[in-house]
Amino acid sequence: MDLAGSDDPLDLDRQVCFPLYAASNLLGRLYRPILADLGLTYPQYLVMLVLWKEAQQTVGSLGRKLYLDSGTLTPLLKRMEQAGLISRVRDTGDERRVLIELTAEGRALRQAAEAVPATLAAGLAVGEADVADLRDRVHDLVAVLQGALAEET
Repeated sequence: MDLAGSDDPLDLDRQVCFPLYAASNLLGRLYRPILADLGLTYPQYLVMLVLWKEAQQTVGSLGRKLYLDSGTLTPLLKRMEQAGLISRVRDTGDERRVLIELTAEGRALRQAAEAVPATLAAGLAVGEADVADLRDRVHDLVAVLQGALAEET
């Protein structure tokens, strides 16, 4: 019996999760050498992108924006603080909240990071319009998935 056909609901090629997982994994591998020159991992780069847009965040707001829980985010932020990129301080108005801010070194890193998107794009044979369309479609998918998770809670 051939289960590899398109009628098999467990065929890897029929799963929407697998190409998303594979694309994410491969993108991370493409980013790795570019970000290594900046001393950043991919998750750290994502944190920096948020902070370069809005210089002060709580751990909770970073987690919501990056879809990361505090158990994943806290050790990441500790390493970034040790590297001198961010500072973490308790909010004097609410001791439960930890405020994350860029240091001077973290702010200065932005200039070097501005080359990251173009450097990555240069290695891909995909047009700018196609990338924008894909990004918009994936954003739509994220919204659908977020809505489905919200209904569960």
